[in-house]
Amino acid sequence: MAVKIRLKRMGAKKAPFYRLVVADSRSPRDGRFIETIGTYNPLVNPTEIKIDEEKTMKWLNNGAIPTDTVKNILSKAGIMEKFHNSKQGK
Repeated sequence: MAVKIRLKRMGAKKAPFYRLVVADSRSPRDGRFIETIGTYNPLVNPTEIKIDEEKTMKWLNNGAIPTDTVKNILSKAGIMEKFHNSKQGK
């Protein structure tokens, strides 16, 4: 089972709000997911990012692959750098 970390769209029409979820890559975008690990709100200025770092690191270490957009969000939050350093043994 290929597991991905991706965005699940929530909110009203023309007012998107996203949840960062861990899901099977075969499930639909807004369909079934395994666990919610954070939220992302692009409408407020500056954008609001809330991520549970412990859960995210657990899933990354277990082999979950973030999508390109999620990878950018995690980089802004500093989590990708921590993940890279943990893999290097620093």
